[in-house]
Amino acid sequence: MPAPHVASSAEPAFVPASDHPAELIDRVRAAAAARTPLRLVGGGTKAFVHAPVAGAPLDLRAHSGILNHEPSELVVTVRAGTPLAELEAALAEHGQCLPFEPPRFGAGGTVGGAVASGLAGPARASVGGARDYVLGARLVNGRGELLTFGGQVMKNVAGYDVSRALAGSWGALGLITELSLKVLPVAPAEATLVFEVDQFNALERLHRWGGQPLPINASRWLRDTGAGKERLFLRLRGAAAAVEAACERLLAEASGARLNDAQAATDWTACRDQRLPFFTDAPSPDHGLWRVSVPQTAAPLLAEWPQLIEWQGAQRWLWAPVAAVEAIRTAARGAGGHAQLFRAPASGDGGVARADAPSPALRAVMRRLREAFDPHGVFQAPALF
Repeated sequence: MPAPHVASSAEPAFVPASDHPAELIDRVRAAAAARTPLRLVGGGTKAFVHAPVAGAPLDLRAHSGILNHEPSELVVTVRAGTPLAELEAALAEHGQCLPFEPPRFGAGGTVGGAVASGLAGPARASVGGARDYVLGARLVNGRGELLTFGGQVMKNVAGYDVSRALAGSWGALGLITELSLKVLPVAPAEATLVFEVDQFNALERLHRWGGQPLPINASRWLRDTGAGKERLFLRLRGAAAAVEAACERLLAEASGARLNDAQAATDWTACRDQRLPFFTDAPSPDHGLWRVSVPQTAAPLLAEWPQLIEWQGAQRWLWAPVAAVEAIRTAARGAGGHAQLFRAPASGDGGVARADAPSPALRAVMRRLREAFDPHGVFQAPALF
């Protein structure tokens, strides 16, 4: 969700959200009647992903709390303003987790923001994304109506697809008040292997190993310019016997090493939250961080720019100036994917669109959804396209 904003005398006053949905509904109805746009505000940890959004800021962080957790049913229901760290700590007490590893780009991120952004961490290619874990949701639409979709069990599919559509919507469809999420037990065993290998052979190994019965959970490849090495990191998760057998097999097949578990866990968390040196050390103020999404089987591309590759080849991060936008997007489209300017350069984005425009068919679907949920345009969602 967009970052908190300090209003000037010429801007709307900052409006804190209430813990009671009825007051949220009243505020949305008043905004709809006055045709006054609202800008939903959570922890502000992902505001850098999009250009600034107009509208009267409505802070939702007070609308928080874990409403119900059924460990045996693998489901938790929370208010959308609940801090992500609070939810993950509560789940950890029961040996459970959010498998899609929602990134934390700063302190204070909320569960609603994690789902609304639709972002996922290193395990995305193996376990699925945020929308795969949304069982149900409640939201206030642009008419000020409180709607309920889905439920608290996987077999309850009434409205299930609508709940999942909220993931990645960035608040365009309404104000999410509650979410019911599927959770999973923490894997009993984990190991991280590292191999010194170039990008071409790293991708070849990932494709080959991905077709074998191996407990591969996450991967990352990058060129360490400081050490002058290219490395592939492979995280294995699952039953202890399966993880140990996979380690023995892979290290016998390819020269590599097993990392210390504590250090590996720290590195994967830093990768999830983009705190690795690759993410924090931009080559220059004119370089932005690009997110290139392609099929896992795509060949190496855009090799002239520094890269970090995740999701078994499907997500490729690279640093490049905005002047290279056409080359980057042409290469991404040629590989069957698309590119997004994820972090703008320190010198500014130069007015470059953050992402490729959706296809006419997808644009029509998005327009119909917006018209159905927010006919008066109350909720000002980021202009990502």
